[in-house]
Amino acid sequence: MNAAPPNPELDAIQDFLLSCIPFDQLTQKQLNFLVSRLQIQYYCRGHVFLGDEDLGGLRIVRSGAVELRTEDGTLIDKLGEGLSFNLMGLQQEQPGICATLIEDSLIYFIAEEDYQAIRQQDRDFDRFFHSQRSRRIRSAARTQTDPGTLVRSISDVMATDVLTVDINTSIQQTALVMSERRVSSVLIVEDGELTGLVTDRDIRMRAVATGMGLNAPIEKIMTHNPAVLTPQATLFDTTLMMTRSGYHHVPVVERREGGDKIVGIVTASDMMLARQDDPVYLVQHIGRQNSVTDLKAIVDSLPNLLVQWVNAGTRADHIGHILTAISDAVTTRLIEMAIAELGEPPARFCWLGFGSQGRGEQLLGADQDNGLVIDDSVKDSDKLWFEKLAHRVCDGLNRCGYVYCNGKVMAMTDDWRLPLSGWQQTVDRWADTPTPDAVMRVSIFFDIRSVYGDASLCQRLQQHMLKRVQGNSIFLAALAENVLDIPPPLGIFRRFVVEHDGEHRDELNLKKRGLLPIIDIVRIHALANGIAAINTHERLQALVDQKAMAMTDSRNLQDAMRMIMKIRLQKQSEQVIAGNEVSNYLNPDELSPLARKQLKDAFNVIKDALQAVKMNYRPGM
Repeated sequence: MNAAPPNPELDAIQDFLLSCIPFDQLTQKQLNFLVSRLQIQYYCRGHVFLGDEDLGGLRIVRSGAVELRTEDGTLIDKLGEGLSFNLMGLQQEQPGICATLIEDSLIYFIAEEDYQAIRQQDRDFDRFFHSQRSRRIRSAARTQTDPGTLVRSISDVMATDVLTVDINTSIQQTALVMSERRVSSVLIVEDGELTGLVTDRDIRMRAVATGMGLNAPIEKIMTHNPAVLTPQATLFDTTLMMTRSGYHHVPVVERREGGDKIVGIVTASDMMLARQDDPVYLVQHIGRQNSVTDLKAIVDSLPNLLVQWVNAGTRADHIGHILTAISDAVTTRLIEMAIAELGEPPARFCWLGFGSQGRGEQLLGADQDNGLVIDDSVKDSDKLWFEKLAHRVCDGLNRCGYVYCNGKVMAMTDDWRLPLSGWQQTVDRWADTPTPDAVMRVSIFFDIRSVYGDASLCQRLQQHMLKRVQGNSIFLAALAENVLDIPPPLGIFRRFVVEHDGEHRDELNLKKRGLLPIIDIVRIHALANGIAAINTHERLQALVDQKAMAMTDSRNLQDAMRMIMKIRLQKQSEQVIAGNEVSNYLNPDELSPLARKQLKDAFNVIKDALQAVKMNYRPGM
């Protein structure tokens, strides 16, 4: 009997399936079965598959993109080339789910009967769709992707049985009720609205110690309009807020139209119990150190903590937020130690964080990018004090592992330590004459945030900067030229472009070729639209809010950034475990087939976004 003639079309389909997880684990017989039975379908962008009307079957994205959304429109997953979904199965996990094509798409469809037949034959194939995929949907629907305590919401630890009294209740009656309930705080309400907070200490210090009559209304000793949190606030952010502000009791409210609803209260004791074994406690611990050596010992522990966070599944942007907070705490403590040595500052000042620290996106291996803005009232004779401060802090940061910036973007450099008017003149010069050097400095300087001191100086500088740049087509064109200089590392046929020789042969730089282009792209859009947000994700949301960017484009860039950061962090974690120096280089061949596809998708998002930058800003040249 003659063998069946070769069929190039079916062979191409089989080759594609072999590049997709979990089809790459199937036997040749199983692959032949699927290829012979699958249907090829084409749909236009905007087509919707409704879960409650779906008859089953597995859909594999050959080209295009799909969004999975809940009944209320919440995005829970986005699928690109090589990924697959069974809407009937997802419907059982998330009733009302639907799949919307966000691009013209070519779909390989396997009927439900054939799909289930392979699941019954292959345990690993079945486990992939039964376990992994359903877990993704469940975790996304809960918007909780991090199992660690760092990002647990305070709703897990807050007290919900909250004591409240009316604003006209007497101090004595309030104290009696607090004693009966055995609580240390009470929330004060007026017409059902939160208006104040009273603690045991307030009664002692503001009433008893001052001889105030106990029949006086509780309003007399309450803290008016106390700071509040929402139930979604994380333990990490709550810790920072309570530590920096000295709060021991914080009300928790749900934001609602017509007024906030009191749902709980969180105390310092609650936080202590929740965080007693949590690395976030470092932020507080740093503030109690009295030497650079002690600070360095804490910073030296970060690589091992990074491994723990990555292994725990902590999201990359949360890790960046945590590492930035630690960097801020180290900087703040160094400044406090310097002031204790030098004496009180002779004028108001603000220590500025630039670059990744300014954006709240700092990871391991970051150098220091900082500056100092001083109030214009400073006398020439007092400028030496600020020079000494800058050297002590920058030297201390270097000893702690935040190494000196190669470009000398540091407060210890004269050009990065100026009075406010001097900074404004520098910004004017950069905006009027966007030389390559000016553009390089701008790419760091415009990601600016107050780390310590008078934040109003930073705000005034940023406002001046945005005013000078918005609408300046020549300056924006120069920024665009700089952004377009580094294309994503994809060649023809979507192959990765890697280094051909040298120390990093066959590797690509995830930071330089992946993260920085996204950051630069988003920054130029933010500057062009006068957006004051600094964090990249916050800038993307603000662009959508101002209708300066489509929601789809914003989400694509956020997804691409998170994916690249995730891969970068996983690689750095592996380097720490192996005892190697942490770097931003990666050999893409070391990634799983799925991760390689996702990384290629991320680079394609960057490629499309660069095209938009070219069209919008380059004509200004």
